[in-house]
Amino acid sequence: MKTQEQLNYERIAEAIDYIKLNFKLQPNLDEVAAKINLSPFHFQRLFTDWAGVSPKKFLQYLSIEHAKAMLKEKSATLFDTAYETGLSGTGRLHDLFVNIEGMTPAEYRNGGAALSINYSFAESPFGDIIVASTSKGICFIAFADDKEIALGELKNQFPNADYHQFADVIHQNAMFIFRKDWSQLSDIKLHLKGTDFQLKVWDALLKIPVGGLNTYASIAQKINSPQASRAVGSAIGANPVSFLIPCHRVIRSSGETGQYHWGSTRKAAIIGWEACLIKNQASF
Repeated sequence: MKTQEQLNYERIAEAIDYIKLNFKLQPNLDEVAAKINLSPFHFQRLFTDWAGVSPKKFLQYLSIEHAKAMLKEKSATLFDTAYETGLSGTGRLHDLFVNIEGMTPAEYRNGGAALSINYSFAESPFGDIIVASTSKGICFIAFADDKEIALGELKNQFPNADYHQFADVIHQNAMFIFRKDWSQLSDIKLHLKGTDFQLKVWDALLKIPVGGLNTYASIAQKINSPQASRAVGSAIGANPVSFLIPCHRVIRSSGETGQYHWGSTRKAAIIGWEACLIKNQASF
């Protein structure tokens, strides 16, 4: 049975879908509320509780023109990070990552043989997730709309590993990422299976601050491969750790949010949620 949080997210996702399709018309509160069969009052309250701002403000954060404006703020660096306010201290999320440790050649080649992997399912503001770790750190996070499929994707990554369904301390610490107060986060380590090029791309993603947006071209420049935008896109699509490695912060140079392995609606919701978080933090 779905939790109330899951049901609320589904309603919010439906509203975001409608807003994305009709943002040029700037739909009002009554119109969006009617599309998800809620009263305007109930929809306003539900949406504000979930995102921290009103539907009208959230619409502004999701609009293409807003994304373009963010990018143009740093035009001198060719679409580099746009919104640099960030959070103080540990709020700058990439500072929490001590390193990315790649699998050894043997681990990579043998599909995780001799690795012991703990995995668990948890709730997030954007739906259920699966999180997995080795003794060295987080190795996999994915949104789990279907838990069996999500577990299958994990096992495809490491077909020869030994699996245990257990929420260890590494999992519990990583889950603080979905709280609006990130002061409880400790250092997070990642233990990933990827090529040297993929690891470089994923490391570059960690350096995009909360509320920031980059393009595929700007990531290619950051890793000194300015002609490799297409390869960068492939590496981003292969990201094994959703949200923690923020591939959702990479958009098209046109300002459109673009595709996302776990759904473009979810990507738009995360971008808007983070923008709201930064806005709210800046007001204190």
